[in-house]
Amino acid sequence: MRSTALQRGEAARVVLDVLAYFDETTEEFVRRRHRELQSGGAVNAEIFERIAAELPHRAVAPPELSLRQLRRIVYG
Repeated sequence: MRSTALQRGEAARVVLDVLAYFDETTEEFVRRRHRELQSGGAVNAEIFERIAAELPHRAVAPPELSLRQLRRIVYG
């Protein structure tokens, strides 16, 4: 709050959002991104390629997952 122009409530929400982001498991991230990209009109082939490209850039990158493994996370 001291280092930004945010009010106390806004700063608290930002902190909670950041903590929630870092608390998200790989499986939760894959499912959430799949839903987001699908609702944006992307098709599965594009979606899984994009998720695979995004995973290594997360704060704690998971082991490399194949497209098949990503599909299994989403569809079981």
